[in-house]
Amino acid sequence: MGLYGVMTTSVSGMSVQSDRMGTVADNIANVNTTGYKTASTEFATLIAQGSVAAYVPGSVSTIARRAISAQGDFTYTKSPTDLAISGDGFFMVQSSAGTPFLTRAGSFIPDANGDLINAAGFKLLGYNLLDGSSSSVINSAAGLQVVSTAGLGMKATPSTSGKFDVNLPADAAITAAGNLPSANAATAQFAGKTSIVTYDNLGHQVTLDVYSAKTANNTWEFSVYNASGASASGGFPYATGSQLTTTALTFDPSTGQLTSPTSGVLSVNIPNGATLTLDISKTTQLAAAYTPQNASANGSPPTAVDRLEISPDGTVTAVYADGSRVDAFSIPLAKVASPDNLTAISGNVFATNKSSGDLQLGLANSGGFGSVVSGALENSTVDLASELTTMVQAQRNYTANSKVFQTGTELLDVLVNLVR
Repeated sequence: MGLYGVMTTSVSGMSVQSDRMGTVADNIANVNTTGYKTASTEFATLIAQGSVAAYVPGSVSTIARRAISAQGDFTYTKSPTDLAISGDGFFMVQSSAGTPFLTRAGSFIPDANGDLINAAGFKLLGYNLLDGSSSSVINSAAGLQVVSTAGLGMKATPSTSGKFDVNLPADAAITAAGNLPSANAATAQFAGKTSIVTYDNLGHQVTLDVYSAKTANNTWEFSVYNASGASASGGFPYATGSQLTTTALTFDPSTGQLTSPTSGVLSVNIPNGATLTLDISKTTQLAAAYTPQNASANGSPPTAVDRLEISPDGTVTAVYADGSRVDAFSIPLAKVASPDNLTAISGNVFATNKSSGDLQLGLANSGGFGSVVSGALENSTVDLASELTTMVQAQRNYTANSKVFQTGTELLDVLVNLVR
């Protein structure tokens, strides 16, 4: 076995150094790959069976390792959909075939369909918060959907709340019942008129004309009309159905403060819209002219998504051009018992196996999961200087093993030539 054993052992030595060079080559090639985890080669001895007195050369084998659990440094970007994880966990992504995988490569951008896709072509998965159809399953990717901006579209916000603060002149004349704005007559008389812009469910602008008229001492009425029903000359009489509400107000004669309605609220049903709740609690009756202090309402016309914001707990919020915000998706994180034993797949993604343990999903920034960092990317964990050192070591060790093999062949040649 002697010389043949020497040659076999040296061949295995060259083989494992080749494997080591392979991991070095992979690491150096991926030094700039987002979320890449350093690979390494570990050696294990293979002992040939023999007697105690006689030594039989053995061999050596390699075991590939990946430091998948190692945290990489961050590079910060200006894109809110560039995502990194600070701490434990992986993003759930989906291949073009629909197979779920784990990854730390978070360089996501919207594709032509609005799906968030990373540089390797994997789509980010999350729970849909808009339709409520997705529910969290702790040990499975069931219920996850591709995070996409396509379903966000344009959005109109109907008016639901506002303010109407005005001072009503305490010395105004009392208006006869037939001439009150609520009578909708051409002879209508009033102390003041203020218009407020609101929006219906489709984003149409609906202008409200609010009339104030004194009906008795310390008593007033607010009459609200849809301005689109005004007469050709403007104002009264309005078209049938234009009157939206009429509310009586009373004031404390000593302070001029509003006493009724006690809720301090004026409710108006916007045509094809929501119920607008106007806060009139600061309306006063003082010895001054009719003076609007604040007349406003929320709501907006149709607007498109301006940007996405992603919070540390993985909530994806769509911010529209009008400033309104809608929580669209929740990005969960995944973890396994032994992340370093995950199976590496092309595209810088990982699959679970028996050695890694089962998948567990959870909310980011809680329950032992890391937090999502928006506008950042996790760098490769490759240390270039260390890899170059390993490369030199592998080269020298390979050369040394080749010398052993060469010496073995020379000795074998001597042995063969003895019979000549």
